[in-house]
Amino acid sequence: MQDLDKALADIVAIRSQIARDTAFRGLGAATVAGTGGLALACAVGQALWLGDPAARPVLFFGLWIAAALVAFALIGVEAVRRSRRLHSGLADAMVWNAIEVFLPAAGTGACLALVIARFAPAEIWMLPGLWQVLVGLGLFASARILPRAVQGVGAWYLLSGLAVLAISAESHALSPWAMGLPFLVGQSWLAGIIHRGARAFDDDL
Repeated sequence: MQDLDKALADIVAIRSQIARDTAFRGLGAATVAGTGGLALACAVGQALWLGDPAARPVLFFGLWIAAALVAFALIGVEAVRRSRRLHSGLADAMVWNAIEVFLPAAGTGACLALVIARFAPAEIWMLPGLWQVLVGLGLFASARILPRAVQGVGAWYLLSGLAVLAISAESHALSPWAMGLPFLVGQSWLAGIIHRGARAFDDDL
């Protein structure tokens, strides 16, 4: 029994290592691009109907958090479906590997929002820029499972986040466009990279 348990443990370890060294193909270009469109729609809606975001910060950030959850759900559902079709027996390991890559940045963003809202509400204007910086760091980390060109998108989010922080530092203003436009550009760029990677993969088959 000990030999059997060791053999099974070795198989799990080998599968996990293979999953870590295999390019993740669970992301779909159309869905990723759609999340950029969702960010634009949220920005347009807030610009037209929200009024002054600084006067209603809970609604401002609540809408963006809701949009992020919808985006995560769409990407997650497609990632599971595509992984089962493209990665076969490695699907579960590949999905969990991808979650491990992105979870630190996502979890840090959620914790930052809670801490700033609770203990430093006057600094809540920093969240849009900080969130973009964290997305950039998450994409840098994902370069080992996604095409290396995603580092360019990571750099975009990092620079756009820093720019938003610098621009907002004097007025402490909240703007829907400071969220919508960077995410529209970043997600569209990411979708293009995924699409080109998928075409190159199909050509190699």
